[in-house]
Amino acid sequence: MTILHIDSNHPLLINELNNLGFINEEDYTSSKSEIEKKIHLYEGCIIRSRFSIDKEFLDKATKLKFIGRVGAGLENIDCKLAAAKKIELIAAPEGNRNAVGEHTLGMLLSLFNKLNKVDKEVRQGIWLREENRGVELDGKTIGIIGYGNMGKAFAKKISGFDVTVLCYDIKPSVGDENCKQVSLEELQKKTDVLSIHTPETALTKNMINYNFIKNFKKNFWFINTARGKSVVTKDLVAGLKSGKILGAGLDVLEYEKSSFENLFSSDKMPEAFQYLIDSDKVILSPHVAGWTIESKQKLAQTIVAKIKVKFNSL
Repeated sequence: MTILHIDSNHPLLINELNNLGFINEEDYTSSKSEIEKKIHLYEGCIIRSRFSIDKEFLDKATKLKFIGRVGAGLENIDCKLAAAKKIELIAAPEGNRNAVGEHTLGMLLSLFNKLNKVDKEVRQGIWLREENRGVELDGKTIGIIGYGNMGKAFAKKISGFDVTVLCYDIKPSVGDENCKQVSLEELQKKTDVLSIHTPETALTKNMINYNFIKNFKKNFWFINTARGKSVVTKDLVAGLKSGKILGAGLDVLEYEKSSFENLFSSDKMPEAFQYLIDSDKVILSPHVAGWTIESKQKLAQTIVAKIKVKFNSL
């Protein structure tokens, strides 16, 4: 089987696939239309997020048996059409779930202890102690929406604290020793810290909006290491301004391009994003929660292992 690699990844991915007998070809620079002209030659395709795998692409991929996405989500692929064409979709959420769990916890602790604010102040010779008293996690209720690989990883990390962890998920019976599954209403009633770990779907797009935020009984902290388009940024900003949201850690943003490689689709700075930049109550990072040295290797290893199981005998 011949595999086309559209995005660069850890070298072990190609090395181990070579060892398994696959033929690997790389093309990290051609445009989508150029790739489409030759995709009919390949049985496999490995991508990250350089461009979407849509109907036009899939219709031309006449020999394709599988697409490997070196990451967690599959929203850049027309999954229904791929299934209809019997193209196997292989993702690797196991590969970066630990990284996401650690990053989420790091953002939360930074918010509670105002680390972004105090770091800037001390560098400017400003030494304020009383004004920068922190908040402790102990005794808080952590609410998690989306209890798959990423949600479970975060729950495991935070279970060492004296906290109550609740989760809401559309799938039944996903709770475990680290987290109790509850209704959305109960989660909104009890949560002090909300962390979302959902894929980008029709159900989750614009999920965190004005009405959703208003339905929380307590003022709360918010962390998003999932997908930016799950949050209506102007409504998040309204929540921050009113004090309903006490602080936010955002690794992903509504304004990201679908490739995740760039921020804005246009050069115009959205007003809501300017507020996030200026606010001491917000910590921002550039979609790197799952982007560690270790996860790069783990993601590649996960894809190789799944391809080996499904296709090495073909």
